[in-house]
Amino acid sequence: MEIKPTILVVDDEPGARQSLEVILEDDYRVLSAESGPEAMKVLQREPVDLILLDVNMPDMDGLEVLRRIREQDEALDVIMVSALNLARKAVDAIRLGAYDYITKPYEPDDILSTVHRVISKQKLHKELDFLRREVETVRGFHQIISQNKKMLEIFDLIKKVAYTSTHILITGESGTGKELVARSIHRQGNRKESPFVAINCAAIPSELMESEMFGHERGAFTGAHTRTIGKFEHANGGTLFLDEISALRPDLQAKLLRVLQEKEIERIGSNRLIKVDIRVISATNINLEEAVFKEKFRQDLYFRLNVIPISIPPLRERKKDIPLLAEHFLNKFNIAFNKKIPGFSKKSLDALCRYHWPGNIRELENLIERIIVLSKGNDPIELKDIPFEILISSGQDIKDEAFPKTGLIKAREEFEKRLVLNALETTGWNQTEAAKILKISRNHFVQKTRQLGIRIKKVD
Repeated sequence: MEIKPTILVVDDEPGARQSLEVILEDDYRVLSAESGPEAMKVLQREPVDLILLDVNMPDMDGLEVLRRIREQDEALDVIMVSALNLARKAVDAIRLGAYDYITKPYEPDDILSTVHRVISKQKLHKELDFLRREVETVRGFHQIISQNKKMLEIFDLIKKVAYTSTHILITGESGTGKELVARSIHRQGNRKESPFVAINCAAIPSELMESEMFGHERGAFTGAHTRTIGKFEHANGGTLFLDEISALRPDLQAKLLRVLQEKEIERIGSNRLIKVDIRVISATNINLEEAVFKEKFRQDLYFRLNVIPISIPPLRERKKDIPLLAEHFLNKFNIAFNKKIPGFSKKSLDALCRYHWPGNIRELENLIERIIVLSKGNDPIELKDIPFEILISSGQDIKDEAFPKTGLIKAREEFEKRLVLNALETTGWNQTEAAKILKISRNHFVQKTRQLGIRIKKVD
């Protein structure tokens, strides 16, 4: 049985109260009060959705009652009712937060229309609040999509640490979304208006890393023609994200530790200390404790970085997230490539859910992008669109719908082609690294790409 919204009618005239009760009682639960003090008592004991409040009442007029209502509940909607069309009173009422101002005599339809508009607005706001909570539960934070229990715990942890300056260490396999978690912490906290600066410690040549982090003065070394500001200065006031922190050279580990302790940096070629206020979030895909044990990473730096540890589970441990992520990437690339692919067949989605995803979310995103780019129509994604290696690894039954009808040789070539493309995408089209993944020589790999008709992308 539907619960009717509750409306409180406040008017010192019994006839006016009775008239409004008759108009409203079919669709609403109506309460009444003959004065401001009585109305305040009703509000203390009864939940009310809307108040119809007379402006001109003895002892305490409507505007004073409105002020007191606002002090008690600033979100409660109030419609002011008056026998006189007083512009100043109306302006004062609206300024105090009244939703509307209507004058007597009023038509029943006008009252019902105004009340319906307010109740509909409230219902819409409630639905939006509910949807926001649902989205928060499923998606978590910026670009992070999950309904996994461990990930939801991480979302709660992000809320707790976002407004602190405590250093955080994020661990997890490649492709699990460590940088997204770092960005979410930054955006949720009080540093969100300041820069978020990311450094991939494994991607920058070790001889350039110190300059990249701390900057340098003109003439500090050969090729230093101008002063350069480092990432620490760029991130001042904000967040510095150090990805693949385990790749940092031992001497730079020592310098980073000093910066974290002293909160000041020194550009290469300068004797001047520069104060910095930075929250450092680090990430790694290796076991740093083991690296410390093997003396490949400083123990004191590890303790300094690992104040709040966050461990992101791999995608194979978040199977229920795979359909959510697949749909998200489908929508993303439909827009990007102007496609209208409506979704996945049950069998294709089952195959994706059974696959172990060694490349995690990044591998899934690359796969969906490739499928959409290669699709010729706007039909749902079927089993035949899923690469052979994923079907085989997921234990999918080999059936005609999943494999081409052109024979074993052609099927084997297609399988090899997809394996090679996967290796190239995983390594950023680095042929030497891709050959290592496939456990063949580089020359053999180059021959195989030519044989399979794969054009190698040029990477800047």
